[in-house]
Amino acid sequence: MTASLFIDGRWTAGSGTRRGTVFDPATGAATGEVAFAEKADLDAALAAAQKGFEVWRATSPFERGKVMRKAADALRAHADEAAQAITREQGKPVGEAKIEVMISADHIDWNAEEGRRAYGRLIPARSASVTQAVVMEPVGPVAAFSPWNFPVSQLVRKLAGALAAGCSIIAKAPEETPTSAMILVKCFEEAGVPAGVVNLVFGVPAEISEYLIPSRVIRKMSFTGSVPVGRHLAALTAQHLKRMTLELGGHAPLIVCDDVDVALAAKTSLAMKFRNAGQVCISPTRFLVQDAVYDRFVDAFAEGAAALKVGAGMAEGTQMGPLANGRRVDAIEGFVRDAVEHGATVRTGGERIGNQGYFFQPTVLTDVPLSARIQNEEPFGPVAVMSRFGNLDQAVKEANRLDFGLAAYAFTTRADRVNRLSREVESGMVSINHAGLAMPETPFGGIKDSGQGSEGGIEGLNAYLQPKFVSVQTG
Repeated sequence: MTASLFIDGRWTAGSGTRRGTVFDPATGAATGEVAFAEKADLDAALAAAQKGFEVWRATSPFERGKVMRKAADALRAHADEAAQAITREQGKPVGEAKIEVMISADHIDWNAEEGRRAYGRLIPARSASVTQAVVMEPVGPVAAFSPWNFPVSQLVRKLAGALAAGCSIIAKAPEETPTSAMILVKCFEEAGVPAGVVNLVFGVPAEISEYLIPSRVIRKMSFTGSVPVGRHLAALTAQHLKRMTLELGGHAPLIVCDDVDVALAAKTSLAMKFRNAGQVCISPTRFLVQDAVYDRFVDAFAEGAAALKVGAGMAEGTQMGPLANGRRVDAIEGFVRDAVEHGATVRTGGERIGNQGYFFQPTVLTDVPLSARIQNEEPFGPVAVMSRFGNLDQAVKEANRLDFGLAAYAFTTRADRVNRLSREVESGMVSINHAGLAMPETPFGGIKDSGQGSEGGIEGLNAYLQPKFVSVQTG
């Protein structure tokens, strides 16, 4: 299988011969190839995006919404196929992959409806003969860059927001997981999206970003990925005075107060931590547990982590799949080794599983000093770091210590603590007593080094719209 590019309404192997290899993380075996876009392909995509934008912006929001809802229905119809592709190329359990696909269809539906409500406003004028209006217009063709950990849902956030606003898009999807991105785009094709409105490319990320972003055709950039790459793309985008949305890394704190049901908090936290083997930007990583419940919480959490069934994502009963590639295994081994060298205790896990594929044990570390790398750098893997706190002042201080600010979690039954944590934790998203993030109708984004802007919710749609003020004198 060779994954193809989609440019101007046509699937193509590209103008060059460069190819990337796609691997199954459960076995490490090559499963296919992906075509790499050359400059000629990017030029064709830019021309198509400009042409598609002129058509799509002139299409009414009502008609755009009908096409998008057809794409959502098509994605649901292809959900099993897309989920299996995600699992083969990314590794997560196929049940998790199916949920990702179904929620992605919900994202398309929600944006399709909300795009019909991109209201402007009338401003009372100082003269009876003057009408003052603000209208919302699509910003223009978009360059979007999405990651491999959620190859459908991260891409669909950009696609759905851009199309609902009336923009065209060139999506650079991840080379590691191309098939599910192709299935998503085929759903838009099947729904009747005009040629040039949706374009899909693969290739060397730096080459593509450094060619697309400076182009006069592109009016906005959206990127989901690491902080260092985000900084680079932000500088490049700012140099050309273009709008941007950045959803970057996280190192989410999870605060457990002494008034909670410990068993329930541990069970809920366990599911959040080891979903997608911890390869989730909003995954809780720094567990801050109050003294009175620390031992009970750690015992319950570590017992649950040790009992998780790790295996191939397609295997029945698998609760956690492999890491996405060998680089992630090396990175997690490095974090654990460094923590132990700094005095940490491995409560459970801490080692690679077998020598086939990229499996790693669900891991819990205790007694980890703040000097250890894992207390300061995003691990992006199946490792939970447990730390004690005495009072809420200490917990809030530690939660806010880092320059990350994407997601934060807390468990407490006291209203005063809920109110304080909601106010004082520095994060773009805070979820208390449950995993309440990343729904289509809610904003998804961070502050500080974790990015700027939001995807999801009305905030995500507004990122692809720009206001125009119109003043008319009639008499």
